[in-house]
Amino acid sequence: MPDAPPRAPSRVRAAPRTTHRLFIGGAFPRAASGRTFDVHGADGAFLARAALAAGRDARDAVVAARGAFPAWSGMSGYDRGQALYRVAEVMEEHRAQFAGQVRRATGGSADAAYAEVDAAVDRWTWYAGWADKITQVRGTVNPVAGPFGTVSLPDPVGVTAVLAPQDSALLGLVSVLAPAIVSGNTAVLVASERHPLLAVALAEALAAAELPAGVVNVLTGEVAEIAPWLAAHQDVNAIDLAGAPGALADDLAVAAAGTLKRVVRFPAADWTTEPGLERMFATLETKTIWHPLGT
Repeated sequence: MPDAPPRAPSRVRAAPRTTHRLFIGGAFPRAASGRTFDVHGADGAFLARAALAAGRDARDAVVAARGAFPAWSGMSGYDRGQALYRVAEVMEEHRAQFAGQVRRATGGSADAAYAEVDAAVDRWTWYAGWADKITQVRGTVNPVAGPFGTVSLPDPVGVTAVLAPQDSALLGLVSVLAPAIVSGNTAVLVASERHPLLAVALAEALAAAELPAGVVNVLTGEVAEIAPWLAAHQDVNAIDLAGAPGALADDLAVAAAGTLKRVVRFPAADWTTEPGLERMFATLETKTIWHPLGT
């Protein structure tokens, strides 16, 4: 007797809902409070849950970034460039997955999504190529009167807080993060509230590329809740306000001044144009070395 056909399910199956975590010190912890928030696509459909970071998570991220700074800044420019190139390779390998994320987040066409991913990979590669050229372009040999030689060299400022822009799913994110770390800074990235899953996907690519733990740390949640902790934190040396609205950016700049932070604040950018060098140079300081000339 032939087998009976399978019975139709009596109810619609509910797929498990993904909850994405933070990225701190090379690991993927939950938010310290255990809080999460729902992420929706451009069409309003539920996509996933993401960790809702707060002050304690920001402090943990700063500790991780500070711990990674000596080794990352002490690495040769060539080796830092190779590390960034590897991230670009991983993004290229997962091009379809990134494009799917962009399309769900923005509601655009498949062609537009792939174009943004390609531009983001190219942007990451562009900055990787600068890693071993920054000193030659930014450094100088200074003419002085006397038996001395002096050179001025660019140095990374330290830990940089980066607020990802709200108006770009992936390209803007890469355009503010890559220039912060290519010169030897480490970063605490606050993801866009509109497109947090792209920051999560990038964090997974950073981990897959084996970027040293703590060089980039990713926090998802509300910018207005997380950013003030970073702006006032005494162990954060610079803050990029790309993702802060005007009034909040003003308040963060005032808070940053209390700890003598470098504040990076440029006019609204068209992320599709050539990025230039200003954002990369904004988180550098100049060190001048004097040395007596012997016979």
